[in-house]
Amino acid sequence: MTRKPRKRLIGQQRLEEVLDIVLQEEVEEVEELEDEDEELEEAPAVPPSRFEPLPCPAPEESNGVEQRPVRVYADGIYDLFHFGHARSLEQAKKLFPNTYLLVGCCSDALTHKYKGKTVMYEAERYESLRHCKWVDEVIPDAPWVISQEFLDKHQIDYVAHDALPYADASGAGKDVYDFVKKAGRFKETKRTDGVSTSDLIMRIIKDYNEYVMRNLARGYTRKELGVSYVKEKQLRVNMGISKLRQKVKEQQDRVGRKLDIVARRAGLHQGEWVENADRWVSGFLEKFEESCHFMEKAIKMQLQKGLLRPQLKKQRPNKLLTNREPSSFITKKTATSMA
Repeated sequence: MTRKPRKRLIGQQRLEEVLDIVLQEEVEEVEELEDEDEELEEAPAVPPSRFEPLPCPAPEESNGVEQRPVRVYADGIYDLFHFGHARSLEQAKKLFPNTYLLVGCCSDALTHKYKGKTVMYEAERYESLRHCKWVDEVIPDAPWVISQEFLDKHQIDYVAHDALPYADASGAGKDVYDFVKKAGRFKETKRTDGVSTSDLIMRIIKDYNEYVMRNLARGYTRKELGVSYVKEKQLRVNMGISKLRQKVKEQQDRVGRKLDIVARRAGLHQGEWVENADRWVSGFLEKFEESCHFMEKAIKMQLQKGLLRPQLKKQRPNKLLTNREPSSFITKKTATSMA
């Protein structure tokens, strides 16, 4: 009668040993696969679309003038210089077999007055253009509206730009290129869809918090980033909680895969095992997420208390002074006169 329990204990121990061995093997295998997945994820992301080369216009004849190259002028702000700018300059450069491309760039004062604030300073924008291989000469402090005097000064034969009318914010006309269009000295270039300085700025604004946290982690101070003390603390708390939730989600997927592997190796009924495992894991995660929620609220409350405490200290002396009645202030002079 006493041997049966021993046999059962021995059988259970062997089963547990087998399960431990199988679990250890599968855990190692899963970790190896996860390491491979992480290596693949670290590879650079594939761009969402491929930008095909824009069709450049067929080079035009230079009207028999071979003693000098055709001087073509293009202008703009060129803030956050990107490949859309470079592609438009490439088209301008390839208008004629022998083209000398001059590129005018407006100053900060002129741009801020008529268009708005730029990200890059004028010197940075000039230097960006100088490093573009299609540009032969950069004209700094270019005029907002082209005049005949400007064309004659730089011996410009043609002006290259896209054909969209650009309203003259200075009030001189409805289109800054109207003068050269009427004179027959305008050459059209095509814009690149999907990229512009405004689009790049919008991407940064959309993920503003992430970029702020990245720069704080790299050593920038909140003053350099223009972030208040309260905003910095809120960002750090929110980013920490987001990382914690992401870890919980990854752990949930990892545990589910490992339990499924153990069930298959142990020969257990897969449906029953998975159902129980899901219930166990879900119950644990519900409790864990509930704790995270309470922890998040507690952290925010402590943060608010810490921020309000200095303000209350500053306000307390002022309240004491305003709440006192005038009769309570008795000087030595009034006391002696009363006596």
